[in-house]
Amino acid sequence: MLLAIDSGNTNAVFAVYEGDTLRASWRVSTNARRTADEYAVWLTQLLALAGLRPGDIDATIVANVVPEASFNLLQLCRRYLNSEPLIVGSAECQVGIGIDVDMPPQNVGADRVANAVAGQDRYKKPLMVVDFGTATNFDIVDKAGNYCGGIIAPGPNLSLQALEMAAAQLPHIAIRRPPSVVGRNTIQAMESGVFWGYVGLIEGLIRRIREERGEKMGVVATGGLAPLFAGATPMIDKVDPDLTLWGLRLIFRRTRNR
Repeated sequence: MLLAIDSGNTNAVFAVYEGDTLRASWRVSTNARRTADEYAVWLTQLLALAGLRPGDIDATIVANVVPEASFNLLQLCRRYLNSEPLIVGSAECQVGIGIDVDMPPQNVGADRVANAVAGQDRYKKPLMVVDFGTATNFDIVDKAGNYCGGIIAPGPNLSLQALEMAAAQLPHIAIRRPPSVVGRNTIQAMESGVFWGYVGLIEGLIRRIREERGEKMGVVATGGLAPLFAGATPMIDKVDPDLTLWGLRLIFRRTRNR
């Protein structure tokens, strides 16, 4: 079985694949100070709840965008799973698609590459993948299936945190769809500004990308807040919560079979 680890700025997702089947997945907050021992205790307990054991894992792949977390994730794989992990972005990693950008391909975020690989495999091209994370990424897969850049915008939670920090009298709120666009109190006004303001950002960027490229593009959303925002705009065609994990599985298979 394959353990795929997608370590982002806010959360890390651990997923177990048996062939093409996702057996189980779990999410934990990203903490660069969490040791390999702590990961092992946490993961062993969750594997047991899914009827699995650490010994069932015979391969690992890691996509990590937090450099400080790398050492302990690698130690987890090596010490407790007896596996040398494939690192997305390393020299031996074969993603199977072209990376057409004005920088070294290994400098593209591992999660963005995995999303492009999965999008190219699962959906009609050209394609736009919108990933709602700490940052919201808009990534483009062209007609030939190549990754060719995108947009990085502050995520909804990051925007909300900035608003709360900069305005002393504004309360802490959760991100949700408000009952109306115009708020009739401070909390509703904040909810509307964050939610509908972000819907405007999504629709505006999708529209501008399509205009700049001069082609109709499907839009797939992934990430924790994707269902919330996808339900508020017709410009998102599909929500795929496991897109990044599927991309990691494909990258591992292509590298192993090269």
